[in-house]
Amino acid sequence: MTASFLMQTLTPNTDLFHAKRRRFTCSTQTSTLIPTKTLSVFPARKTNREHLMNLENVLKTSSTFTDNLDSVSSRQDKTKTSTSTLLKGLNLARIWPQMKAAVDEMSPKNLKRLQRLLSKSSEERSPKNKLGSKWRELHGSNNWAGLLDPLDENLRRELVRYGEFVQAAYQAFHSDPEGSPRHVALPDGSYKVTKSLYATSSVRLPKWIDEVAPDLRWMTKQTSWVGYVAVCDDPSEIRRMGRREIVIALRGTATLLEWSENFRPNLVSMPEPKPDPSDPTRPKVECGFNSLYTTGSHQAPSLAESLIGEISRLVDLYAGEELSISVTGHSLGAAIALLAADDIAERVPHAPPVSVFSFGGPRVGNREFADRLDSKGVKVLRVVNSQDVVTKVPGIFSDNDKQGQNRNNGRSQGGIIMEMVEKNNPWAYSHVGAELRVDMKMSPYLKPNADVACCHDLEAYLHLVDGFLASNCPFRANAKRSLRKLLDEQRSNVKALYTGKSLRLSRITTVPDNGDVLPSPSS
Repeated sequence: MTASFLMQTLTPNTDLFHAKRRRFTCSTQTSTLIPTKTLSVFPARKTNREHLMNLENVLKTSSTFTDNLDSVSSRQDKTKTSTSTLLKGLNLARIWPQMKAAVDEMSPKNLKRLQRLLSKSSEERSPKNKLGSKWRELHGSNNWAGLLDPLDENLRRELVRYGEFVQAAYQAFHSDPEGSPRHVALPDGSYKVTKSLYATSSVRLPKWIDEVAPDLRWMTKQTSWVGYVAVCDDPSEIRRMGRREIVIALRGTATLLEWSENFRPNLVSMPEPKPDPSDPTRPKVECGFNSLYTTGSHQAPSLAESLIGEISRLVDLYAGEELSISVTGHSLGAAIALLAADDIAERVPHAPPVSVFSFGGPRVGNREFADRLDSKGVKVLRVVNSQDVVTKVPGIFSDNDKQGQNRNNGRSQGGIIMEMVEKNNPWAYSHVGAELRVDMKMSPYLKPNADVACCHDLEAYLHLVDGFLASNCPFRANAKRSLRKLLDEQRSNVKALYTGKSLRLSRITTVPDNGDVLPSPSS
């Protein structure tokens, strides 16, 4: 009886080893971490101690083994595997559901990706696909139907590329704000600059100021470098795109007088071959934008004249080739891009297809101006950030119902009255073309309450475009664009989690890659 009782006491209760965790399985092999010991009559308490000792030995063994690896790559793989196994074993997300996001951010995969995105010396490229005959669709031949939501991957890459052309204009201007930049660092080596563009800001002062202080006249007119014309001259790139492309890139507001032009919001009539003064429905545009585009000085002809002359020359030079004209701009440059596209379609003989890709552009003209662009076949795609106030000014917005609706049939009496008000209202503006709307709140890196400057920043726009999948989808997990420039320019608007990680990651010596990380997100 005594021997039988003693045997029952010393016999381990194997049921206690069947833990409640679903992923835990009991192994019949002897552990290499803990020497085999005689089980006590209190196995539950012993199991807890063994669990802690196992956890400590896992960490020690992983660290010792990692230090003895011969190559950097194998050391990274071992550390990544050990860390990943440890996190999965602890299963913190199951114990504390609110820590799931934090656990995901701690994963080696996410940390490695974040390090690559924050790297100063290397960035990933988005792939360059052969566009061939599809380029017309990407340039709005069907008004981008079916390409915006969800966003076509080729169109996304094209938009980022056009935004980088505008960034090159900003960088060139800031290299020599008072003169003419000697060099424009284009993001794509397949293009060459053929013409520098200048715009003249002019503000009229009252006559009595001219009489009292004539020396102040120099303050009322200023000519500044505003952008450039570039053309693709790489045969392989021309074959990839399916045509030779002419790009017109225009920067945003940068001088005091340009800001003053922005605050001249009254609508003025556009020049027409046979204007009818009695027609209240003539196309009209914002006074300041029109002044910037059409005013010249003794230093340079007007932007309109120099641009039309250069585009006409290039069209003649490449006559017989498949050509396209892409006008791109940000902020003020987006507004001038519409005027330039309208002018090219009107005045350049045998003009090829003209498309506008704008970022953060304000309203430019009335509904008749939008109709005029549409009638000329000019295609416009506006990239708009929902939090960007610049896209909501100037004037009173007139909701354009021209798509799919007939203005002359089935209108209510109230609609007719509103149309009469719009026709005679000098503040009635209308947006142009198709719209790709992004949202600052979709980015996992930017604060949802980012300031006005960040919401209008061009790099923030390109970041949002690069991560946009669809209006009902989260930010693209495999976004390629580096966060380094965004972090440098908008650090106060980046979430503290990532600013802290960027500081820590910047102290880590970057391991040379195997060539799979390429130098530019769009080149």
